[in-house]
Amino acid sequence: MTSRILCRIATLSLTLLAAALVTNLQAADPPRPPNIVFIFADDLGWKDVAYQGSDFMETPNIDRLAQQGMVFTNGYASAGNCQPSRACLLSGTYTPRHHVYAVNSTERGPKELMRLTPVPNKSGLPPENVTFADALQAAGYATGMFGKWHLGGPDGAPPAEQGFDVVLEKNGQGGSITDDPKAVFTLTSAACEFMEKHRERPFFVYLAHHAIHTGLQARSETLQKFKAKPPGEQHHNPLYAACTYDLDDSIGRLLAKLDELKLADNTLVVFTSDNGGTNQSSQEPLRGNKGCYYEGGIREPFIVRWPGVVKPGSKCDAPVINIDLFPTFLAAAGAKPPPGKTLDGESLFPLLTQQGELHRKSIFWHFPGYLDRPVIRGRDAQFRTRPVSVIRQKDWKLHLYHEEWLLDGGREKLDTNNAVELYNLKDDIGERNNLAAKNPEQRDALLNDLLAWFEETDALLPTKRAPQNEKREAATDQRVKGKKKRLQAPSNRE
Repeated sequence: MTSRILCRIATLSLTLLAAALVTNLQAADPPRPPNIVFIFADDLGWKDVAYQGSDFMETPNIDRLAQQGMVFTNGYASAGNCQPSRACLLSGTYTPRHHVYAVNSTERGPKELMRLTPVPNKSGLPPENVTFADALQAAGYATGMFGKWHLGGPDGAPPAEQGFDVVLEKNGQGGSITDDPKAVFTLTSAACEFMEKHRERPFFVYLAHHAIHTGLQARSETLQKFKAKPPGEQHHNPLYAACTYDLDDSIGRLLAKLDELKLADNTLVVFTSDNGGTNQSSQEPLRGNKGCYYEGGIREPFIVRWPGVVKPGSKCDAPVINIDLFPTFLAAAGAKPPPGKTLDGESLFPLLTQQGELHRKSIFWHFPGYLDRPVIRGRDAQFRTRPVSVIRQKDWKLHLYHEEWLLDGGREKLDTNNAVELYNLKDDIGERNNLAAKNPEQRDALLNDLLAWFEETDALLPTKRAPQNEKREAATDQRVKGKKKRLQAPSNRE
């Protein structure tokens, strides 16, 4: 009897010891990485959401997301239109590294007015260009892409070859009235099903909506709602507002699904847009719209919600750009950058936690080509943009226009040939007051930094005269006549 009791005691002791060991091991296990949900709107401008002060649009779910997270007041896309912005986002690099500069072609507009031969465009990212989906997939995430890829074509790979386990590409169909405008509800439902299926492991959702890109679509009842609403002074297009409202409704359904699955507290949600709004929607006080490199073409709504990490209702004025999301997602996942991968962005963790600043000095844009159709308060009446490169450094922003820089005397005539525009965005968010001639010290400091960045990224420049304009340009010296080597145009790049 005694031996049996002792045996039972020993067995119980071993059981309790094993349980204690398991408990200790479980306690030592690292917490599960957060799920990541990235919602990417198409052509949604900075002023197109209610929290930005639109006097006609209604976006209650986006506004609620802004209240629950951090709003970046100086959030940017990496390009002025869809394809290059997506290439930058997914690769985490600026345009000079992947050569996706435009949709289809960099030679769009009246050819007789193009003074330079544009740098050729690429249609997408090759499979070897590692995306954030590749990196998260390697870190153990289930990855799903729903919506607009826009990086296929002869140069690009499909999403299934760039890190996505599940893919649903679906375009919006039909006329302006539809039960599923731009397929926003189909795409959102598929993303919700994906989250539910993979709720037991970390997942990454890339929900790349087609809304609100033209042609505009909306549900009948939503359109009637805005037709009955008194127009605002700035915004007054019922179909545009209805399309935006339906997009917002789909976002609300996605966020509600996270709540239903009890996953919201461990999910990082990011919302932004690929470029500025179209010319159907004024972005004032910002200048311009989609396709240009004034603020209206590249400044975006930019929101990050992450319970327990990001303070609700917080704002950040630091300039951030969509290439920052690749390293931010890696940091959230506890993953390292892939070996040999160049990342031009910087993790937003110090800003999200309000415990530091970013290390970089500037952010950049590079567009060595032409886009047709002028923009609101644009530079000229023929193009949304001509070849241009841009630097933003703190409150200062400089535009360097390649035609005047490379063909009209370069450094020696920066005051008079319109090659450079310089703005202080703190005092002049609308880019109305060009300070290039009044502040040559600030102008040259930014110009030097921009040209140094050309060298760092091996940026291609359109240094050849357009063949159709060779006679007209024959009397112009193509080489830049600068005193400083850094202020000379590379002569061996196209």
